Amino acid sequence: MKAHLDAAKEKMAKRIEKLEHHFSTIRTGRANPTQLADVHIDYYGTPTPISQIASINVVEGRQMVIKAYDSSSLRAIEHAIQAANLGFNPTNDGSVIRILVPALTEQTRKELTKEVAKHGEEAKVDLRNIRRDANDHIKKDDALSEDMEKEALDKVQKLTDEHIKIVDEMIKAKDKDIMTV
Repeated sequence: MKAHLDAAKEKMAKRIEKLEHHFSTIRTGRANPTQLADVHIDYYGTPTPISQIASINVVEGRQMVIKAYDSSSLRAIEHAIQAANLGFNPTNDGSVIRILVPALTEQTRKELTKEVAKHGEEAKVDLRNIRRDANDHIKKDDALSEDMEKEALDKVQKLTDEHIKIVDEMIKAKDKDIMTV
């Protein structure tokens, strides 16, 4: 019984981490280096995250400055940011790349909150699927008595409810962050 619960708890925690990572890459109108976390460049034949080949600093709240460790990779970084279609227009001055993060329009804010809600709902569906799988394993476990099985199913449901509540709070916090002007 404990093994089933632990496995479900671990899977649910990983799904929450995945959602946190995704939310960190969504624009909020302020500069944040994690917005570039999923941008990779071809660095000597290997797809490499920008953060591994350059330092990314936030200046004045709305501007990111990217200083490559190898200045020959500046053009590749600039092209990768443009190709990522994040809504940024990087400028390369030969030594650093500057990205001015534009303020979000009301329409853009609403679209981003819809995207947040969509990803939150996908996370909830995944959590419910994890619950279903755990329940199936518990029901198939012949070593459990009826009472133990019922107790285990209740614990899985409580675990699911806790994680869904966490997702709801994350959605609410991200929406507030996006809608703050």
